[in-house]
Amino acid sequence: MYKYLIILPLVFVLVVCLISCSPANNKPVMIRFSPDSSGIVFSRIDAAGLLELRNTSGIDTSYSSVLSVMEMTGENNPLAFEHEFPGRLAMSDSTIVFTPLVTFSKGKSYQVVSYLNAKFGNAAMMLTGKLDNKVKPQTVVLTR
Repeated sequence: MYKYLIILPLVFVLVVCLISCSPANNKPVMIRFSPDSSGIVFSRIDAAGLLELRNTSGIDTSYSSVLSVMEMTGENNPLAFEHEFPGRLAMSDSTIVFTPLVTFSKGKSYQVVSYLNAKFGNAAMMLTGKLDNKVKPQTVVLTR
């Protein structure tokens, strides 16, 4: 009977260790301006995110809940937004290029919000109690 009291905690510790070791290499999406600053390039996107966007033909970012680009009015105030920048998405094998309908202005800052590769959490977050009730987007501020 006491034999199970020793084995049970060891099995529990082993299971927790196996759950916390995740084979997934979850890198965030790389968001940057294209070399000529005419568009925004999204790279390091997982296959599921690319497939979801490919299945939506002719996607326009004005109606997309996956990607959005907003022009910032105040440089030091990230909460002050002027308007959302509409544009088109062009996809290749591993990257997405956002091309705005109006060109980016030099010296302005743009906030990019991306739900690509976003997840609720993993086993480590669950065990530490850091899970949230919604998916957290990746937000990047780019200055041209």
